[in-house]
Amino acid sequence: MQLRIFYDGQCPLCAEEMRQLKFFDHRELIELQDINQTDFVDNFPHIDRSQATDILHAETDAGTLLLGLDVTAQAWGLVNQKPWIQLLRTPLLRAVSDKAYLVFAKNRFKISRLLTGKARCDEQSCGIGKQYD
Repeated sequence: MQLRIFYDGQCPLCAEEMRQLKFFDHRELIELQDINQTDFVDNFPHIDRSQATDILHAETDAGTLLLGLDVTAQAWGLVNQKPWIQLLRTPLLRAVSDKAYLVFAKNRFKISRLLTGKARCDEQSCGIGKQYD
């Protein structure tokens, strides 16, 4: 594991992105942890669940904490997919893309409803499976 991502498994768009990441993670470099797990706080006391609800969190194998689009860019880079995401981390685009990400994160359930017809997942509908944890 090179990157452990703490994602919101109740968000349909978030769960779908995690499914896509794991599809391309042939070297098993990414570990996924749903922040809604009942034992999340016990297993990851160093991650504040309410903050992780507001902004995507991840940690590297060296223990470095990553947030927001830094997580997204790191993850897709590890699986050698979506190279355009790296452009969002360039100095020219970083500030704008970070603000746009925060708007997306705050409104992810409304956006999910618009794009998928479903605002939130229940356990059966969006679970990406234990094989990815």
